[in-house]
Amino acid sequence: MNLGPVGLAVVLTVLLVFGIPGGGQLKALGWWPTLILSMLAGSAYKAAGGPFGIVPDFVGSIIGTARGVVPGLTMPALALSLAIFILFKKLTTRQVGPLGIIFWYVAAGAGGSWSYVSDAIANTAANLS
Repeated sequence: MNLGPVGLAVVLTVLLVFGIPGGGQLKALGWWPTLILSMLAGSAYKAAGGPFGIVPDFVGSIIGTARGVVPGLTMPALALSLAIFILFKKLTTRQVGPLGIIFWYVAAGAGGSWSYVSDAIANTAANLS
């Protein structure tokens, strides 16, 4: 079975949209599963491009605005600040989902160990195509 990056992005998005509120045969997603799945979705969005490029473009404009307000702000500092916010602010799973997507996009852009998952999804997608 070959989902590809677009298929993975779609599947993860559907899982988050329907899994966060729950109500079906399965229990609603918890806080940590929501965060992990949203981070994977952010990586898949970046790898998928095309219509999913809207999310990275939107996040990129937010990053550009933040860097305009705070000159010299680096991606690692932004990623770490977002991680601190997500971990210490009391958030619902509905809030964690989109923030996890944004966080992972920023973290992947920070380079280093942050970007391994995003790079792995992109490389796997390229090899499977």
